[in-house]
Amino acid sequence: MAGDRKRGGTGAVADALDGAWTAAMGLTEPPMRALQRAIGAARMPWAFLAPNLAFFGLFVFLPLLIDVWFSLTGGPRLFPSQRPYVGADQYRHLLACGNYLDPSTCDQDRFWRAVRNTAEFTLFQVGAIVVVSLATAIALNRRIVAKGFFRAVFFFPVLLSPVVVALVWKWILQRDGLLNAVLGAAGFGKTLFFVSPGWAMFWAIFVSVWAHMGFYTLILLAGLQAIPADLYEAAEMDRTPPWRAFARITLPLLAPSLLVVAVLALIKAVQIFDEVFVLTGGGPGSATLMVVQYIYETGFSGVVQDFGLAAAASVALGVALFGLTLAQLRLSRGKEGAT
Repeated sequence: MAGDRKRGGTGAVADALDGAWTAAMGLTEPPMRALQRAIGAARMPWAFLAPNLAFFGLFVFLPLLIDVWFSLTGGPRLFPSQRPYVGADQYRHLLACGNYLDPSTCDQDRFWRAVRNTAEFTLFQVGAIVVVSLATAIALNRRIVAKGFFRAVFFFPVLLSPVVVALVWKWILQRDGLLNAVLGAAGFGKTLFFVSPGWAMFWAIFVSVWAHMGFYTLILLAGLQAIPADLYEAAEMDRTPPWRAFARITLPLLAPSLLVVAVLALIKAVQIFDEVFVLTGGGPGSATLMVVQYIYETGFSGVVQDFGLAAAASVALGVALFGLTLAQLRLSRGKEGAT
C-alpha cells in the first residue's frame, strides 16, 4: 500500500506539471494565432527565425562590417567617426614585400613571419592529426578490453580549456618541470625546450595534436563503424592481407570522414592562438608567432596600437578561411559526384 501511495503521489505531481505546462502553452496560442493572421502562414518561419537572425546580425555581421571599415581607415583613434579614410593603404602596407619567402624584405616582417609559422604549423599539425586520429580510431574499433574507458581517455583532453592544456604542458616542459626531472633521473641533462625555435615549434604542434585528436578520432571511429562488416569477412575468406584490405576497403570508404577531419583541422589550425600563446608566447623571438597572435598584439597589446593594420590582417585571414571553406565544399561535391 505504501508503494501504491508513493506511485499515486508521483502520478499526481506529474499530472500537476502536465497541467501547468498545458496552461502555459495555452497562453501563447492567442498571440501566435494573431501573428499568423497578420503575416500569413507562409511567413511564420521567419517569425521564429527573427530572434536568432537579430542575434547573429548584432554579434557577427555588425562586427564584421566594423572590422572591414577599420581596415580602410587610419590613425590612432578608436571610434570610427574619428578615423580618416585611407582606402587600401593598410592592405598595401601589409602586403608590401620584396620576397614573400624572406620576411625580412617585407614592410611588415612580423606579419609574414607569422604567416610562415602558421603555414608550417598547419602543415605538420594537420598531417599529424589525420594520421594519429586514424591510428587511434582503428585501435579503438577493435575488440579490446575496456574499450569505453579508452575512448573516454582519448576524448578527455577535448573537454579541457585550451589555456588549461597549455598551462599543464608548460609546467611539464619548463626548465625545472616534470619532463626534465624524468630526463635527469635517467642520466640526461636538462633541455630548454622553449629556447630552441625547433623545439618550441615541435611542442606547440605536439600539444595541439594531443588536445584535439580525441574529437577527430570520434569522427573517424563513427566512419569506421559505418563500414559493413561483410566486406571484411569476404576479404578474410579470400585471404586478403590486412594491409590490402585497409587500402582497398577501409581508406576508400573512410575517405569522406577523412576529408571532414582534414578540413576541420585545417581551419582550426589556421586560427590557432590560445595554446601557442600561453605555451610559448610566440617565442623564442618570433619562432612560434601565429597570425592571430600578430593581430592581437598589433591591435591591442602592442606599445603602439594600430587598429587599422590589425583589421586588415584579420580581413586577410578571413578571406583565407573563406577560401578554405569553398575548397572544402568543392572537394566534398567532387567526392559525391564520383560516388
